[in-house]
Amino acid sequence: MSRALELKIMPMPLAVLVAAAMWALASAFPGLTIALPLHGSIALLLLLSGLVCVFGSALVFRRKRTTLDPRQPEQAATLLTGGLFRISRNPIYLGFLLLLLAWFEYLANLAALPLLPAFVLYLNRFQIIPEERALAERFGDAYLDYCKRVRRWL
Repeated sequence: MSRALELKIMPMPLAVLVAAAMWALASAFPGLTIALPLHGSIALLLLLSGLVCVFGSALVFRRKRTTLDPRQPEQAATLLTGGLFRISRNPIYLGFLLLLLAWFEYLANLAALPLLPAFVLYLNRFQIIPEERALAERFGDAYLDYCKRVRRWL
């Protein structure tokens, strides 16, 4: 696969674009709307979980004074392994996925569903794998050991 898209599209605008596409698909195919149990409650729980992942992790980046710019992982000053980084190597991306899941739950439309795995696949290929290469080069065995202990998503 080409590396042309690696580290090019910021994950947050990508998540917003995916959310807009989900809305467009749900609007275009209203017949695919489904009834979901605990519709609003689950959406709210996913929303809050996503916000905690995104903002809690961003706060760790700021406290450790390391780059939050996902386009330049080689500039990381510190290998983050505490807090939410103990359960996910990518808690901000996990947070974006939880926010998109909340949006799917709110929309309750099957037409929007395929965009969720597409978002994960895109991030894995064009964002996370290049980040992992850069972090392995920057932090060596410490990063490789961390990868053995903590999963990419959950």
